[in-house]
Amino acid sequence: MFEAAELGTSVDKQTFSREAARIRAELLEAQKRLAQANFSVLIIVAGVEGAGKPETVNLLLEWMDARGIQTHAFGVPSDEERERPNYWRYWRVLPPKGRIGIFFGSWYTAPIVDHVLGETSHAEFDLALDEIVALERMLSQENVLVLKFWMHLPKKAQKKRLKALAADRNTRWRVTKLDWKFFKQYDAFRECSEQALRKTSTGEAPWHIVDASDERYRSLTVTRTLLETLQKRLQQSENKPKAPAEKPPLPKPDKVNVINRLDLSVSLSDKKYKKKLLKLSGRLARLTRRLYEKNRSLIVVFEGPDAAGKGGAIRRLTGAMDARNYQVISIAAPTEEERAHPYLWRFWRHLPRLGRVTIFDRSWYGRVLVERIEGFCSQAEWERAYAEINAFEEQIARFGISVVKFWLAISTEEQLRRFKDRETTPYKQYKLTEEDWRNRDKWGAYEAAACDMIEKTSTELAPWVIVEANEKLHARIKVLTTVCGLLEKALG
Repeated sequence: MFEAAELGTSVDKQTFSREAARIRAELLEAQKRLAQANFSVLIIVAGVEGAGKPETVNLLLEWMDARGIQTHAFGVPSDEERERPNYWRYWRVLPPKGRIGIFFGSWYTAPIVDHVLGETSHAEFDLALDEIVALERMLSQENVLVLKFWMHLPKKAQKKRLKALAADRNTRWRVTKLDWKFFKQYDAFRECSEQALRKTSTGEAPWHIVDASDERYRSLTVTRTLLETLQKRLQQSENKPKAPAEKPPLPKPDKVNVINRLDLSVSLSDKKYKKKLLKLSGRLARLTRRLYEKNRSLIVVFEGPDAAGKGGAIRRLTGAMDARNYQVISIAAPTEEERAHPYLWRFWRHLPRLGRVTIFDRSWYGRVLVERIEGFCSQAEWERAYAEINAFEEQIARFGISVVKFWLAISTEEQLRRFKDRETTPYKQYKLTEEDWRNRDKWGAYEAAACDMIEKTSTELAPWVIVEANEKLHARIKVLTTVCGLLEKALG
C-alpha cells in the first residue's frame, strides 16, 4: 500500500514557488467561501514519526487564515479524558460549520499503537476500526468533510530523519526515547498501519498517502489535495438547489402496541409510597456513592409525553443523591452553536465523569421523536439515527457507563387533566406552552414514533423501561426501583 509513497518524488524550488503562490491564494478564497457554507472541514494528519507532520500543520496555519482553524494535538489523555469514553475528547472539539479543524493525532493513534504493542487482540483491533468507519460515515452524513493525510517515510529515510532531528539542538527535543522504541518496530507498525488504512479508506473519508521524503513535494501534495477537495465540495454545496420543505407523513400507531397495552390504572397508596420512597432513597444514596470506587458512572434518560411526570421522577432521584455528584441536563431546541455541529455533539459533551450521574430530561431521542414528527430533519436523517444512537450507547456502556431509559406513559385523558390543572395553578402555568397543545394534536403520531424508537433502540446494554405514569406515586417508585436494581447489578 505504501509502495507509491516510497518513490522519492521531489519538486524543484521554481516549481514550488510558482505553485505555492497560486495554491495559497486559492486556499484563502476557498476558506472565505467555506465560512458561509453549511459544512465543516476536519483534517486528520497522521503517519510515521519524523515525516513532517508538525511542519505540515504549521504550513496550513501559515498559508490560510488561522482565525478560521482550530488545531488540536492529541497526546496522552488527561485525567478528565480518561474518565470518559475514548471518543469524548474528539467529539467535544469537532469544528462547527464554516470552520476547519486539524487533528494532529486522532482516533487512529491508540488502536494502532495498542495493537502493535500487543495490548489488543486482532478482534479488538478490527472492532476499533469498524467503530472508526462508522464514526467517519456519520460525520460525513452530518456535513463534515473529512480529509485524512498519512505522511509516509521508508524505514531508512525515517532513521535518517530522526538522526538529523536529534543532531540539531533546535529540534532534538522532538525525538524521544519512545520514537526510537517505535522505530525498532517499524515493520510491525507498517503492517498494522496498512491494515488500518485499507479498512478505513472509504468513499466518505478516503486516505491520502503522501510521500514525505521531500518537503516541497509533501507541502504541495497536501495543500493541493486540500484545495481541490474543498473546491469540489463548495461547488456541490453552492449549486445544490434547496429542496422545498415537505410536510412529513405522520405515522399511525398499531391498534395494539407496547404503549397502549399498558395497564395505566395501577396505583400506590400514599402510605406505601412514603415508606417505599424512604427505603429506596437510602438505597440509591448508598449505591451512587459506590460508583467511583467501581469505576462506573450512570446515565438516566427520561422521555414521554408532555406532563407525563418526568420532572417529578427526576426530583425523587436527585433528592437521594449528593448534589456534587450529579447533573440534570434539560434538552430543548438546539442553539445556534449546537446546530453548527453534528447532531450527537451536544450530548457527547455532557457525558458524566467516573463516579458521577447525568440525568437527561429529554435526550438524543428527539431526532426520532419531535424532529421526525415536526419535519425538523429529513427522513434519511431520522431513519439512520436508530443505528447511530445504538452505536453511541454501546460505546458509552462498554466504557463503564450504565444506561437506563424511561418512557413515561400516560393516557390522553390524564394529559388533558394535567394541562387544565397547570392552567389554573399560578405556580404551574410556566410549564404549559402553546407547543404542548400543538403536540397533543399529534398524539397518535408521537405514540407510533415512540413505539418505533423503543423497538429499534431497546438493547441489553441500554434498555427502555416503560413506566405506567397515570398515577405519579407508582411511576416514581418504579423509576427508583429500576435505577437501584440496575446499579446493584453493575456494581456487584
